[in-house]
Amino acid sequence: MKKVISLCVLINLGCNFLHAQLAPKYSNEFLAVGVGARNAGMGDAIISNINDVTSGYWNPAGLVDIKDNVQVSLMHNEQFAGIGKHDYGAASLKLNDISTIALSVIRYGVDDIPNTLNLIQNGQIDYSRITNFSTVDWGFIGSYATRTKIEGLKIGANVKVIRRVVGEFANSWGFGLDVGAQYKLKDWMFGLMVRDVTSTFNVWSFTFTPEQKQVLLASQNELPHNTLELTVPKIIFGVSRKWMFFNNKFSVLPAIDFDYSTDGQRNVAIHSKYFNLDPKIGIELGYANIVFLRGGMNNFQQEKDITGKVSTAFTPVVGVGLKLNNLSIDYALSNAGGVAATPYSNIISLRLNINKKG
Repeated sequence: MKKVISLCVLINLGCNFLHAQLAPKYSNEFLAVGVGARNAGMGDAIISNINDVTSGYWNPAGLVDIKDNVQVSLMHNEQFAGIGKHDYGAASLKLNDISTIALSVIRYGVDDIPNTLNLIQNGQIDYSRITNFSTVDWGFIGSYATRTKIEGLKIGANVKVIRRVVGEFANSWGFGLDVGAQYKLKDWMFGLMVRDVTSTFNVWSFTFTPEQKQVLLASQNELPHNTLELTVPKIIFGVSRKWMFFNNKFSVLPAIDFDYSTDGQRNVAIHSKYFNLDPKIGIELGYANIVFLRGGMNNFQQEKDITGKVSTAFTPVVGVGLKLNNLSIDYALSNAGGVAATPYSNIISLRLNINKKG
């Protein structure tokens, strides 16, 4: 029976937090990974300065600053040595001078997971009964943004539909809302994003045969039950400023964001039982609006060595970008796991601007 424990643990991963609905830490965490190589290269410190189609994910208010009629973006990223595959696609449409809409699709999947629940039949081990399954998370985000009558203020909102599937064993549907704003005061840019503003609801259902239930119980795993998972709100605020030098050929854009979460104590830079404050720092250097170098720091954590000494660790990220007329190509080297033992992943994204002729 010990051989079946590996799969049982995988299936039970999603169940451990489903019963902690008062403080469901790390719920829908695949939506917190981030999208876009440009943004990853800046350490995700882009809430105040994001102004392309990826704004639909980061801060929908930034969609208003898109000058193109249509903008399309694609991203591919493999994490944890290729185990997790993270894909993203989005398109925006400029309705008029003051409003823009967008649709974003996110997929995070782990494939070829061994299903060992049927490994033993009539007391005998039969390896031919091992099959594979995938666990896939989907996020569909519809965005709308507009300028307000207050000079420099833009606002936006997201409607999210979430679909999560764990092979034939479990699945859920979820719904949620985000709201965001950006405000420009002279050369300073400020941003505010509230994710899951009304809390996001995921309704889970589980399907196991009687034999599979026996295996779960025999391997000391709790039987999952149909339940409701809640994702509590998170507030992100940031500030940035762009400086131009040498006849506007060179640009410097430093930025800092703070994630404010209230779903229980986390290991972040500033933490307590009641709230957590997680900073993200980034910078972008540009030349002629064609070539860009980027760097950042995020995932600040308190680490304790073998002597008991506590120190602050963080994850450094770097990236580059190239803009060729209507095509932008961005690359970032980032560590989604945030620890030294986790392999860095290569993030590549493309962005295409499409405009009407004449």
